[in-house]
Amino acid sequence: MTLHQNVLGVDVAKDWIDICDPASGQVRRIETAPRALKRFVRGLSDTLVVFEASGGYDRPLAEALEAPGLKDRGVAYARVNPGRAREFARATGRLAKTDKVDARVLAEMGRALDLKPTPPVDPARRRLAELVARREDLVGMITAETQRFAQARDRFVSADIRGVLLVLRRRKLATDREIAAHKRQNSELAAIDARLRTAPGIGPSLASVIAAYLPELGQIDRRAIASLGGLAPHARDSGHSRGRRSCWGGRAGIRRALYIAAFIASRRDPELKAMRARLQAAGKPFKVAIIALARKLLTILNAMIRDHRDYQPRTPA
Repeated sequence: MTLHQNVLGVDVAKDWIDICDPASGQVRRIETAPRALKRFVRGLSDTLVVFEASGGYDRPLAEALEAPGLKDRGVAYARVNPGRAREFARATGRLAKTDKVDARVLAEMGRALDLKPTPPVDPARRRLAELVARREDLVGMITAETQRFAQARDRFVSADIRGVLLVLRRRKLATDREIAAHKRQNSELAAIDARLRTAPGIGPSLASVIAAYLPELGQIDRRAIASLGGLAPHARDSGHSRGRRSCWGGRAGIRRALYIAAFIASRRDPELKAMRARLQAAGKPFKVAIIALARKLLTILNAMIRDHRDYQPRTPA
């Protein structure tokens, strides 16, 4: 891992960013306009920039830091989970929350924890993530309008909802076609998509979610990928007390997708079907059993992408 001489903490807002340089102790503010961001990154060298994932507002900064030539000058960034940053702030006694305080906390976090740089996002995968997110929005709106339609009693309201549903379903079909076309046009995405869909329970939609939201698949070990997918059980022990393990954190979209895939796979794949039967026979609740299968499935998918091989069903012993 490359150690950076300088660490900058950056708090990202919609219209500006606050930059903390621990060496000088100063915090300065610049606009998020492309020209201003280019000037900012142009003056960097041997620097790690630490900022939070902020629902898309951080994207212009990340794209500026991925400009050609910056890697050769030792410039990288670490995009951290906001919850993790807030926990670090509390651990260091920072209870107040302002833009300047957040920038200082992120700078201290980068120096104290020796954060790993975030790999640059492939543009094709970034577009896939946008398309998948849009599809999820449309599915959510269709679900909400369908529920409203079931409750509607007025004729005009029913007709209006029916018209909205017609438009939303057309947009969802158009988005599905665009996602399929985008994957076909990129050889890497097409190969990953085809390989994922050989696994039980993984169809076109779920394969798109996994490819979009989990670019680390096949690049890290099974424990790390389970943690990223929100499927790693965490202990809750204290003294003589042994609490129930539970899965939390990670990427919620991946956890939802793999839960659905594991449920389907547990009815079709002999190995996973047998595993579900063993877990439930041992008294595990239904959801606990499916989460365990989802973790197993994610481990299998990780190995498939790593080893460049399709799914190989196995008959349980």
